[in-house]
Amino acid sequence: MIHPLRILVAAAALALPVSAHAAVEIQEVTSPGGIEAWLVEESSIPFVALEIRFDGGAVLDPDDAVGATNLMVALLEEGAAERDAQAFAEAVEGLAARFGFDAYHDGVNVSAAFLTENRDEGVALLRDALTRPRFDPDAIERVREQVLAVIEQDNNDPSAIAGRKASELAYPDHPYGRPVDGTTESVAGLTRDDLVDAHARTLVRSRMHVGATGDITAEELGLVLDELLGGLPEGEAVDIPMADYALDGGVTVTEFPTPQSVVIFGHDSIMQDDPDFFPAFVMNHVLGGRGFDSRLMTEVREERGLTYGIGSYLSPRDYGASHLGQFSSGNDRVAEAIAVVRDQWADIAENGITQEELDRAKTFLTGAYPLRFDGNGTIAGILVGMQSQGWPTTYIETRNDRVNAVTLDDVQRVARRIMRPEDLHFLVVGQPEGVESGTLPEG
Repeated sequence: MIHPLRILVAAAALALPVSAHAAVEIQEVTSPGGIEAWLVEESSIPFVALEIRFDGGAVLDPDDAVGATNLMVALLEEGAAERDAQAFAEAVEGLAARFGFDAYHDGVNVSAAFLTENRDEGVALLRDALTRPRFDPDAIERVREQVLAVIEQDNNDPSAIAGRKASELAYPDHPYGRPVDGTTESVAGLTRDDLVDAHARTLVRSRMHVGATGDITAEELGLVLDELLGGLPEGEAVDIPMADYALDGGVTVTEFPTPQSVVIFGHDSIMQDDPDFFPAFVMNHVLGGRGFDSRLMTEVREERGLTYGIGSYLSPRDYGASHLGQFSSGNDRVAEAIAVVRDQWADIAENGITQEELDRAKTFLTGAYPLRFDGNGTIAGILVGMQSQGWPTTYIETRNDRVNAVTLDDVQRVARRIMRPEDLHFLVVGQPEGVESGTLPEG
């Protein structure tokens, strides 16, 4: 039997016009109890999508309870209030509702979708999960084993090893350097009290953002907000230091038996509220953005066949920012690929990009943006992302204007500012030939 909510989600996505972003009208809603949210009302399909973000996720884990937030979040749908895990799952299925709970370094995200006719019952179930999780001993042990299995799998995945090692080296004295899942040792040692503490520390109103889309009015949403979230504690301010990027230029090799090495490369960069962020965003698209037209794809894949795929991206986070990229290559070709990446990084730093590249990047970035608005759940997530970044409700209307306003002089200036090939560090997991820790291979 096909889940009825999936049918409606698909229908909602197909119903949206390609220029959906132009038609998104955001209402700012404040509930009777003072909870704020953004709403895009769309009554043509009878369901509602909610997205809730709580700022401060795994970065709030104490040093002796790394992984507590992740395990706690994974247990939110494993029993709540009077229902154990099985009864809770049956209740959700019976309402054709859909819940999602995810933990990240910078936050905890909660997603929900309800049929309009079942909205009140769905809200009540989600309220119990958020405010009255059971943390039953059998559920804790079952989910703990699942997390440990994921960690063990990651310990044998070169891509996961590379990501974890890169974070450890870049942020050795910051929570960003610790895995969100925790380690085998830390997860094995977590207690129920650690989970209760993580719940009280993380799911609080003072660091909460809410987005809603679908078949609900502003007045109805206000009542839902108080019913759903009014029972959460206000919470305290957190004091997480900014993350200093500790890696200098060079190479770190982690030996792993695999025919292809995984390489993560980069250095620190600018935050999203920096005035130069949009020129940097456009510049990076030329360097290593999506598609086959980027400099890195052309030079590393198309011209030399050194990899199947390569890309780069700006990674602005709540407490630090970096400019990163990744590729995989045969062990005998990693040295050459690293040299080509450094050459392309240096070329843009010194010479910038061409007008043709700039025009092509703008066309792609502005044309792709409306395609993000492909359903109620996605739009709710965008609303929450905008709030957490401190952007105004008008951002959707002006975003493409900001991209189009970027000039060639802007890109050349920003390239000189943020592109530092001498600071590029390459983290290599595999058995690369001619590449050793601490030394950069010859081109």
